[in-house]
Amino acid sequence: ELGPLTEILGEDPLPPEEFWQRWLTSPTVRDFERGRCDPGEFGDRLVDELGLSFDGAELIRRFAAWPKGLFDGVEQLIADLADSNVEIGVLSNTNALHWDGQRDAETVRSLFSRQYLSYELGIVKPDAEIFEHIVADLACEPGQIVYFDDNQLNVDAAIHAGLDAATATSPLDCRRELASRDLVRR
Repeated sequence: ELGPLTEILGEDPLPPEEFWQRWLTSPTVRDFERGRCDPGEFGDRLVDELGLSFDGAELIRRFAAWPKGLFDGVEQLIADLADSNVEIGVLSNTNALHWDGQRDAETVRSLFSRQYLSYELGIVKPDAEIFEHIVADLACEPGQIVYFDDNQLNVDAAIHAGLDAATATSPLDCRRELASRDLVRR
């Protein structure tokens, strides 16, 4: 779970849809989440790109504190899904600041048997290459992968790559989608 956009952008944030569209297509963000620039460069470049009123160091301070922890219900959902004998993985556009620095990092890592992290792979969502990588790594048909994302741009890209994908913004959304596929009980 991430904090509100005001924690990153200040008191006059962009509308959420505009922010996420710009975020997912930003050359600066894409470089950072591919592991191609360090936090200092990321902060300075993104401040310029978004026209923020504070410096790159302040942006990094805010950005590092943005993750708030797991959504309520995530651990139970994963436990219920694990009882279904389904392999559980995570695909995340992320960076070392967030992946290693979040307060519940160990818990998050322990939930997934497969971890596909953009900054380690050097590829990001919504690019087809990241979905192709996962399909090849799992050695399965794309449609055998059930994928959830909170951003429609990423869901659309996953569907285009042949994955069974749906938008989910909460553990309850995921549970409903999984139940509709007979993978967990409601």
